[in-house]
Amino acid sequence: MDLLQAEPMTGPRYTPLVDSLPATVPFVGPEVQERAMGREFVARIGANENVFGPSPKAIEAMQTADSDTWMYADPTNFDLRNGLAEHLGITPENIVVGEGIDGLLGYLVRMLIAPGDAVVTSMGAYPTFNFHVSGFGGTLHTVPYNGDHEDPAALFAKAKEVDAKLVYLSNPDNPMGTWHDGTALEKALDDLPDGALFILDEAYIEFAPENAQAKIDINDPRVIRFRTFSKAYGMAGARVGYGLGHPDLITAFNKIRNHFGMNRSAQHGALEALQDQDWLQGTVAKVAQARERIAGIAADNGLTTLPSATNFVAMDCGQDGAFAGRVLSNLVAAGIFVRMPFVAPQNRCIRVGCGTDADLDAFTAALPAALAKAASVD
Repeated sequence: MDLLQAEPMTGPRYTPLVDSLPATVPFVGPEVQERAMGREFVARIGANENVFGPSPKAIEAMQTADSDTWMYADPTNFDLRNGLAEHLGITPENIVVGEGIDGLLGYLVRMLIAPGDAVVTSMGAYPTFNFHVSGFGGTLHTVPYNGDHEDPAALFAKAKEVDAKLVYLSNPDNPMGTWHDGTALEKALDDLPDGALFILDEAYIEFAPENAQAKIDINDPRVIRFRTFSKAYGMAGARVGYGLGHPDLITAFNKIRNHFGMNRSAQHGALEALQDQDWLQGTVAKVAQARERIAGIAADNGLTTLPSATNFVAMDCGQDGAFAGRVLSNLVAAGIFVRMPFVAPQNRCIRVGCGTDADLDAFTAALPAALAKAASVD
């Protein structure tokens, strides 16, 4: 059959909103950069991935489930939701599972944001959330970080000012790695305006001190928490996230979510990963050791790092964003994949992932030259 066809006289009739948006991807992945360079990175420590990987039990479960990949996955995520409920001491009705926190954020924004609705976030915070808000026509309002921390008081004050429907904060924070004591967030909730939903992104919570977890009633209708298997559980490629909140809000996800969005192998792997807490704790310990080593590498080069409760460390390059950008570019050219915050003054830092010994050996070797070359520019 001849697939060549004449040029169509008309095309799809995009909505005015879609017509107005740029065709963009929030992140430039390492694979894109590798293709541009024509070679692979020596150390992939820029995407906040857990290089120590998932539990062997999770890998085995996924491999076993692969033989049944001809079947659709359970659209209710029954086993995983019940496993999470038992682990967290809540009910399955408090839990929604989805395609990573990114996917769940998209569903939440779709449920609550119509064109022109106000949304509040921090300037320089997680860009994928902003991507979803723009995609549904919401109006983003931002407040600056306060001492490299997101500022809940400023966020809630802005939400009151603009009558926001959503307020986003990550604890621990991405991209800075900083965190708030949970009690501070509990107290701040008193100032959340009526009608606003607080999104508490806890993607890195397993790496954080216990006191970072806010003790908020799971049935508090003002809050939804998001967590993931991408970070501490080492399953970023499987795309498994979950939301925790009031049953009415969780039920609302069923109105619009992709019920077959979760693949079968990922569901099985996540459940096994959840049940292997010994592996999780071993990973958390390795990450803590790597954070200490990164701080030492920084000190050896006359730099400082921000305290981190994540699997990455923000390394302060000591100057402005232009200088940090040159350091980053030099590291990338040397085969070290790292990233950096994109808004001043946080962009004075580069963000270094907690890699293996080999990863950090390569970073150690490349950093002095990257700094020297960056400093040599007039």
